[in-house]
Amino acid sequence: MSTISVINLGKAYKQYANRWDRLAEWLIPFFPQRHQLHWVLRDISFTVQPGEAMGIIGINGAGKSTLLKMITGTTTPTTGQVQISGRVSAMLELGMGFHPDFTGRQNAFMAGQLLGHSSLEIGRLMPEIEAFAEIGEYIDQPVRVYSSGMQVRLAFSVATAVRPDVLIVDEALSVGDAYFQHKSFDRIRQFRKQGTTLLIVSHDKSAIQSLCDRAILLYAGKIAMEGEPEAVMDYYNALLADHQNQEVKQEVTDEGKVQTISGTGEVSLVDVALLDESGQPIEMAAVGQSVSLRVVARCHAEVPELVVGYMIKDRLGQPVFGTNTFHYKRKLHDLQHDGVITYHFDFQANLGPGSYSVTVALHAEDTHIARSYEWRDRALVFNIINIDKEEFTGVAWIPPVVRYSA
Repeated sequence: MSTISVINLGKAYKQYANRWDRLAEWLIPFFPQRHQLHWVLRDISFTVQPGEAMGIIGINGAGKSTLLKMITGTTTPTTGQVQISGRVSAMLELGMGFHPDFTGRQNAFMAGQLLGHSSLEIGRLMPEIEAFAEIGEYIDQPVRVYSSGMQVRLAFSVATAVRPDVLIVDEALSVGDAYFQHKSFDRIRQFRKQGTTLLIVSHDKSAIQSLCDRAILLYAGKIAMEGEPEAVMDYYNALLADHQNQEVKQEVTDEGKVQTISGTGEVSLVDVALLDESGQPIEMAAVGQSVSLRVVARCHAEVPELVVGYMIKDRLGQPVFGTNTFHYKRKLHDLQHDGVITYHFDFQANLGPGSYSVTVALHAEDTHIARSYEWRDRALVFNIINIDKEEFTGVAWIPPVVRYSA
């Protein structure tokens, strides 16, 4: 069974005031230590069950790559331990281990042997590796003439030529072209269906939410949150805008989902509702029905500028559509204390059948990053049903006009 267990893992580096302190500590081992420990990660514990996919997110410098290096054994932890069972394939900085003077084929054989494959096995897999990488005649050219994208293609093809029990990926595909990224993620999804345990670090929200069962947010070297990918991503987005004395909190909704609320509180959300053509609140709408999203906000201070935005997400938390009043040149200025503002966003519900949520943002300027008064995830949940439209799949209703000629 392929399991990843991380137990009280920590990593610290020694910091010296100057080089002489480093030399003195080395020459006089029994002398009082002359360094201080700088902890990059501390008290990290989690378990990834067989066949489960775990995503790791966090700002740059949060310790994501260091964590993966300790898990794969390329860096020794200061505290704690890692236990992994099964065949492991790790993709950290794809292609960095290639020798520039050797051909792609030669590097493929060497990389495959490092993964534990025999020369005969690599020879048998080589046609499939070449076909997946799609670098053509460059397979027999020195790697020094490769682009970074070509190195990624070859390295990924070698690393995934045989389905691993555990697959670890660290932003490795971010430098590849869009076509190969889609192709690679399709292979990862196929591995998942076949039972591969996945641990992935990515800033790609869509990748984390579509691939992973759970997610971990690393912040300041510790686990800030662990849970469903959508809830963790919402909390991560709130932390990105966490400044100017903003408060970030989480609540559990009646449906049992975690809702993230953040902002300064100068303007708060009073009510949000989906209305039908007669202005009555509804929880269910038909595909293509005319609806209106009503957002009511209250000012708790004098506000120089207010922008109201919303984002419709599908059941997986993937964005379907979002906009705000800044882009429609409908922002408000010089709002007074205790003033109440009501906005209506009228649109056709050209959505596919399913459950959707609405995130509402009250802020200044074009995004909530500059100054966020309130950001509320899952402010509203509604359902779409297909009553009178032709059968279709997906989250968007884009009916075509069908033409043909014989």
